[in-house]
Amino acid sequence: MSSNKSIAVLTSGGDAQGMNAAVRAVVRAGIYQGFDVYTIYEGYKGMILGGDHIKKAGWSTVGGILHKGGTEIGSARSDEFRTKEGRRKAVFNLVSRGIDALVVIGGDGSLTGANLLRQEWAEHLASLLEAGEISAKAAEECRSVFFTGLVGSIDNDMYGTDMTIGADSALTRITEAVDAIISTAASHQRTFVVQVMGRDCGYLALMAGLACSADWVFIPEIPPTPGEWEDQMCALLKSGRESGRRDSIVILAEGARDTEGKLISCDYVKEVLEDRLGEDCRITILGHVQRGGAPSAYDRYMTTMLGCAAVDKIRTSSADDEPLLIGVQENDIIAVPLMDCVSKTHEVRKLVANGQYKEAMEMRGYVMEQAYDALKVMIRSLPSQPKPGQRRLRIAVMHGGGPAAGMNTAALTAVRLGLDGGHVMLGVKDGFQGLINGQIEEMNWRSVAGWTTIGGAELGTSRKTPSGTDFYAIARQIEERQIDAILMIGGWTGYQSIYDMYKRRDEFSAFNIPMVCLPATINNNLPGSERSVGSDTALNNIVQVIDKIKQSAVASKRCFVVEVMGKYCGFLALVSGIASGAERVYLHEEGVHIQDLLKDLESLVEGFSKGKRLGLMIRNEKANDLYDTRFMAALFEEEGGPLFDVRQAILGHLQQGGNPSPYDRILAIRLAKLCIEYLVQECLAGKKPASFIGMQKKEVTFVSMSNWPELVDTKYQRPKEQWWMSLREIARTMNKPPEGVEY
Repeated sequence: MSSNKSIAVLTSGGDAQGMNAAVRAVVRAGIYQGFDVYTIYEGYKGMILGGDHIKKAGWSTVGGILHKGGTEIGSARSDEFRTKEGRRKAVFNLVSRGIDALVVIGGDGSLTGANLLRQEWAEHLASLLEAGEISAKAAEECRSVFFTGLVGSIDNDMYGTDMTIGADSALTRITEAVDAIISTAASHQRTFVVQVMGRDCGYLALMAGLACSADWVFIPEIPPTPGEWEDQMCALLKSGRESGRRDSIVILAEGARDTEGKLISCDYVKEVLEDRLGEDCRITILGHVQRGGAPSAYDRYMTTMLGCAAVDKIRTSSADDEPLLIGVQENDIIAVPLMDCVSKTHEVRKLVANGQYKEAMEMRGYVMEQAYDALKVMIRSLPSQPKPGQRRLRIAVMHGGGPAAGMNTAALTAVRLGLDGGHVMLGVKDGFQGLINGQIEEMNWRSVAGWTTIGGAELGTSRKTPSGTDFYAIARQIEERQIDAILMIGGWTGYQSIYDMYKRRDEFSAFNIPMVCLPATINNNLPGSERSVGSDTALNNIVQVIDKIKQSAVASKRCFVVEVMGKYCGFLALVSGIASGAERVYLHEEGVHIQDLLKDLESLVEGFSKGKRLGLMIRNEKANDLYDTRFMAALFEEEGGPLFDVRQAILGHLQQGGNPSPYDRILAIRLAKLCIEYLVQECLAGKKPASFIGMQKKEVTFVSMSNWPELVDTKYQRPKEQWWMSLREIARTMNKPPEGVEY
């Protein structure tokens, strides 16, 4: 497809946070690729109306929308588009502008509508040509239409992609609300029934239940048996009260039904709980608050990547090619046949309607299956009893390195899954310093109560790395406490310490036990796994602060130089730069040179002289020792003269604080579950690996610590292979128009 063609972008169906980020990415990536880009206002309705509803977009058209919820170009129902005559009008309006490629952002209904338009395109073209409404030249230039689809749906209900646009933001709203409800529920020993969206898909309810430690969850894919679930739910909640739990949370997907197909209502659940437990119960229906508000960091940067990938597929595909769905697999962007995904999405709904729940859950994907398996254990008020004759392992759980939001979630999951498996779980206080000093205590089910939602590290952590006689002290503690395995949840120093123990196995036989590291650091600087627990929360903290900074800057012409953490690893700086719309990101991996700063200064002066009101530069804390944040701010301030002011913002430790995001909670639970299962399996098999967990794409592996030296850059404490550096070009594409294009 030649680059002198035109493409159009529209949003359709229900709004979802992140749609604006997608529109912005499509427009800017399209302009960067040399396309004429049009925005279609009010979805398919605007496509039919034409006129001012289809506008050519410039670089600045999509400025200032990245952080906004909803969709700035609007979405509306269109009964007329359901008719053939309506679609004929749509084809006329597109062909009249030379548009032969579309990026459609919406749900399965919106994407199906686009495919119908594509199938009828030649027929409508012939009709318009015969009627003399378009020229032969226009018909030849737009002889067919190609489109890519981005799924905008908070329900995360589309087959073929791990996440849909808006799902992470909606889950964030839910967890924030339930976290707040828990505190008032605990104050009064009260039960809350919380209804969340999800007419056909239970993703939001399931993940919110897992992320908020709910006591019971109803989802469409796993319907309960009427007459049984009431007894089971009440027995579990009563047992929780008796074991000391003060709050009870039941989460209900709006489309939840029992096995007979009867809708389960909040009112009925409330009635059952009050009648059988004799205690106060309240209902909270979150409704459209789940759709509203600013998108999460994930729904900004990942959706930006989706938009860029959609344009790239248009550039490299033929107009006759089948439409593609641009989706996500873990942290990778994928392109798969769109209508196959739509068909399988409908198939899941049919399976649920036909009572084939196991098959439906399998089609939802391994992430939901894993989550449901974990939830079945996590909702218990007490662990299962050990099996007769079972070997009870003694597994130590500890932290290493700086605190990261989600450490507590991982520790809670590990402890409870271990206890439920019949094993003895030991909590090591204050990291390796605590292990040296013997600060080790046996954990029970209630020891970790409430940890899921709390930031920091309740077990305590430290950046201590053992040396000299420390190894003898650790070996003695392992022997005296009869520790069979160690799970270390932490960052670089924790990994390095486990590696140092592994190297000394010949000296200390006590170190010949299974040991595994789970990545938990905001820096995301560990090999093997693409994401570390805590990094998503840090990104959200950064983006939320920058949103406030940008608001403060609009009253006067101002440039901000924002310093973020990461040590020598540029993940936080680069990804937060994409998520916040920064025009420049400075990374240690690339280096910073005076020529770079002078070019950036020229760009700032040019922009502000043409009416620009805000400049945003993000700097990794170790980008350059000489050209630090203060130097950059002073340089820009001095040379900017009267055109703009400059302020610096060093975000510091607020990036490590706060309650973990749902992304980090769910990641922590997934990784901790896998690690405990691995340790138990290896112990019982008599194996003694020292490993760290790796999760890339759909592959989960445990990488031997013997590979640690070859996978890392020890001097700069970062992996040699940094997947996020592949995003560098996207950051450049989004922050500055190509030569000859005005802001």
